Amino acid sequence: MERLCLDCGNSIKGRADKKFCDDSCRNNHNNRLKVEENFVLRRINSILRKNRSILAKLTPKGKTKVSRKKLINAGFNFDYHTFSYVTQNGNVYVFCYEYGYLVLNENSYLLVKREEKLWLS
Repeated sequence: MERLCLDCGNSIKGRADKKFCDDSCRNNHNNRLKVEENFVLRRINSILRKNRSILAKLTPKGKTKVSRKKLINAGFNFDYHTFSYVTQNGNVYVFCYEYGYLVLNENSYLLVKREEKLWLS
């Protein structure tokens, strides 16, 4: 029974468990699989970076109030964030990395920058 390369379809010679005719075909096949798997991650990371950039631009001094319309016009996507933080008072801050917002009412948001020291060891 003739075995065929999983990438190019040419016949394979050699070991019985060999799946590819050469290293180039093996690399092509695995790279194609990774591209498909990572497409969703790249899209989400792109949205998160854009959200962070918008929040950073609108929060130059660490804290400010903005309208929902201003965030939407800038292209902010409310469906994507990195984490939420609930205060002792029950307020929920939604963060995109170190920048976040608190919903004040349906049209007004308080934007904040979380100051956190990261210690590298």
